[in-house]
Amino acid sequence: MDLNVRDRVAAVAGASKGLGRATALSLAREGCRVAICARGAEALAATAAELAEIAGGQDRVLALQLDVVAEPERFVETVAERFGGLHIIVPNAGGPPQGGALDLDADAFRAAVEANCVASIRMAQAAVPHMREAGWGRICFITSSSVKHPVPSLALSNTARSALVAFAKTMASEVAPDGITVNAVLPGTHDTDRIRELGGGPAFTAGIPVGRLGRPEDFGDIVAFLCSEPANFVTGTTVLVDGGRYPGLL
Repeated sequence: MDLNVRDRVAAVAGASKGLGRATALSLAREGCRVAICARGAEALAATAAELAEIAGGQDRVLALQLDVVAEPERFVETVAERFGGLHIIVPNAGGPPQGGALDLDADAFRAAVEANCVASIRMAQAAVPHMREAGWGRICFITSSSVKHPVPSLALSNTARSALVAFAKTMASEVAPDGITVNAVLPGTHDTDRIRELGGGPAFTAGIPVGRLGRPEDFGDIVAFLCSEPANFVTGTTVLVDGGRYPGLL
């Protein structure tokens, strides 16, 4: 299927590794001009080089070393200035520390909400004027399957990401008349550094009907589709990418 996004400008945050990186690569394969950001210079440069090879040259890629939690608007505005517009934004940030609901203080929750909810909101808000000017836009938040099925040891992530999904649902109806869709993709357990930090191993595969961890590209390709022209009638929804692990109906 032709996703019809060739030469669209896509910005993916937290994209030097993991699911953000996979998303950026998927969008580049579809012909997008792609901007990424991350804090670590070495991984950022390596991903930028791979993107340039896929996208057709360094002029089609922008890599910014910055903390997107602290400077989400700068990421958006720098991308729009470099490429003359912005059509696709994929807000993303690394997951917060582990901990139970009663084990963490208010400061920990404030930090998690700032990193995994507010920063993404700020990115989306900054992107909307550019999308309205273009008459076309795609906002796709990376959240977590914990929105559907909270993980006991991840109270911070459960809380912040659920709030972000509520925002996305609210925003979707406001920008739909402008040709902008807003969705959230909920990753389950994929083979990433984050999962290794949480322990990894066979226990993480147990309960996944397909019998394996997700590959990062399994996730990235779904995000790319939601950011496409064929997905123009999909907005205000959440999409699970978890190998069938979530047992609920809704």
